[in-house]
Amino acid sequence: MRSILIALTLFATCAMPVTAEVIGTVSTKFKWMGPNDKIVVEVFQDPDIPGIACYLSRAKTGGISGAVGVAEDTSDSSLACRQVGPVQIPDDIAKGKEDGEDVFKKRTSLLTKTMQVVRFYDAPRNTLVYLSYSDRIIEGSPKNAISVVVVQPWGGTATTSAPAQP
Repeated sequence: MRSILIALTLFATCAMPVTAEVIGTVSTKFKWMGPNDKIVVEVFQDPDIPGIACYLSRAKTGGISGAVGVAEDTSDSSLACRQVGPVQIPDDIAKGKEDGEDVFKKRTSLLTKTMQVVRFYDAPRNTLVYLSYSDRIIEGSPKNAISVVVVQPWGGTATTSAPAQP
């Protein structure tokens, strides 16, 4: 049983590569032992749409349990996505075939909880919509954050594919 738990833990930590860059942190609660509770600000690129960067702030639990990686972080987060370069919307996304696709995932507990950012495309308005939320195997949280990016021309570069037809 113990070897199964260890194998599951290793698989879970290897299955989701961390692709975010930490921009900064602020301490929110002093802990006598272990690191303080904090808010972490991270940035990541949309893996399918170059030219889009998302900034995510999220709570990180400290203390002894946080230091050894067994603490469960709260579901609190904030999200801001921006166009930072030319954008070309791939056909699958433009046609809505990849709505709700994960663009970022971060484990926020040892095995059962993740913070996710998913993408939707609003073709009539040429707008990318990003939603962050937290879920568990059994029960998720209604806490969420949303950010929208209206795709604009960038330095004379085409920014869209053909709008999806209903």
